[in-house]
Amino acid sequence: MKILVTGASGFLGNHVVSDIVKRGHEVIATCNCPEKAKEYDWYDRVTYISQNLANINDDYYTFFGKPDRLIHLAWEGLPNYKSFSHIESNLFWNWQFLRNIVEHGLNDVTVIGTCLEYGMKNGMLNEDEEPKPTTPYGLAKDSLRRFLEQLQSAVDFKLKWVRLFYMYGPGQNPKSLLSQLEQALSQDQEQFNMSRGDQIRDYLPVETVARYIFTIALQNKITGIVNCCSGKPVTVLDLVNKYLEGRNKSIKLNLGYYSYPDYEPMEFWGDSSKLNKILKDNDICLME
Repeated sequence: MKILVTGASGFLGNHVVSDIVKRGHEVIATCNCPEKAKEYDWYDRVTYISQNLANINDDYYTFFGKPDRLIHLAWEGLPNYKSFSHIESNLFWNWQFLRNIVEHGLNDVTVIGTCLEYGMKNGMLNEDEEPKPTTPYGLAKDSLRRFLEQLQSAVDFKLKWVRLFYMYGPGQNPKSLLSQLEQALSQDQEQFNMSRGDQIRDYLPVETVARYIFTIALQNKITGIVNCCSGKPVTVLDLVNKYLEGRNKSIKLNLGYYSYPDYEPMEFWGDSSKLNKILKDNDICLME
């Protein structure tokens, strides 16, 4: 099977491409950072096409070799969730690209969404709940999904909308929590500044997220919105302590140094029922 992956050089994109290559499928990888893509071990095992998707092509389906599936990860400007560029720029060019490639013949699309589409809701978040995004990023993603659902009334194609929760692992943003913790450990700092850590979140290793996305993309029994999550609530403090335990390291945690983000509820995690069904049907166990 020929699979097109956009945003291939990103944190998640790198792991998704690597996972698909290991499974023996043909990959067309694209991004607008060719020098970064060349650094990855999958580069010589895929068909790499450097392309800025904001530059509209006459026929992206033919341009990318008529792929059987699309896993659309590309999105600019993260992790600045409050930037209006998500609405003013990202939403427009993502919509134009996806509409173009679907209208020219691609009939199976998997697009990455976000848990921020749910807004400031506490508790377990189910795909059937009405989205109430409160950030430009969440609003842009939710709008893109709605645009694509409207497009389905005019063009026959399958849409899987994968709502990501929280990821960690190799290649993550240096400003992320665990990246900063690792930097503090490597520099033998005496303490690590963080929030109180009592926020409840839903975390998965990025390698697991990549495997789940691939599995969601290749099946068609369950389409529409799918939470990509563990379904297991955990506090930020517990995540940090577990990471330290796994690294056999210790550091004084300066709790309460940072305030809580104002764009997230205090306690939320994903309902993994749909994901569980997909994984079970494909003989894959949900991450413990």
